[in-house]
Amino acid sequence: MEDQVRWLTTQEQAAWRAYLRGSRLIATALDEGLTGHGTRLTEYEILSMLSEAPDGRLRMSALAQLVVQSRSRLTHTATRLERLGWVQRHAVREDRRGVELSLTPQGRAKLEELSEVHVSDVRRTLIDRLTPEEFAALGHAMTRIVDSIDVAEGDC
Repeated sequence: MEDQVRWLTTQEQAAWRAYLRGSRLIATALDEGLTGHGTRLTEYEILSMLSEAPDGRLRMSALAQLVVQSRSRLTHTATRLERLGWVQRHAVREDRRGVELSLTPQGRAKLEELSEVHVSDVRRTLIDRLTPEEFAALGHAMTRIVDSIDVAEGDC
């Protein structure tokens, strides 16, 4: 039996298009704010995830999942960050097969500087434009989506 496409209603289409445009505008604004300080949003996110990890280290494969990048894209970005002196690569301590990325003291200092810019941009671009209830609802909805996609991909 052939699957039937469940076309979007007019309301669903409008919401979907608003989401697409809004998410791209937010990402662009946040990226532009960091570009003036010598980095990109994708690079900032990597530094941020490393800063929250135990000992400031993560396996490249785990980091790629956290920042939603392919391993090859993460490797390319890590190379740039390594050249800047903000991260270092290491063989995984336990098995020596994998590669970990660690945040350097210089990278931590840069992240502290960039965090002020980024948080200000997040507030100006997103949080201050919504009521606290709208922002909480957005966070709840996105958590449901992330959790369901992570579970679905884990089953593959």
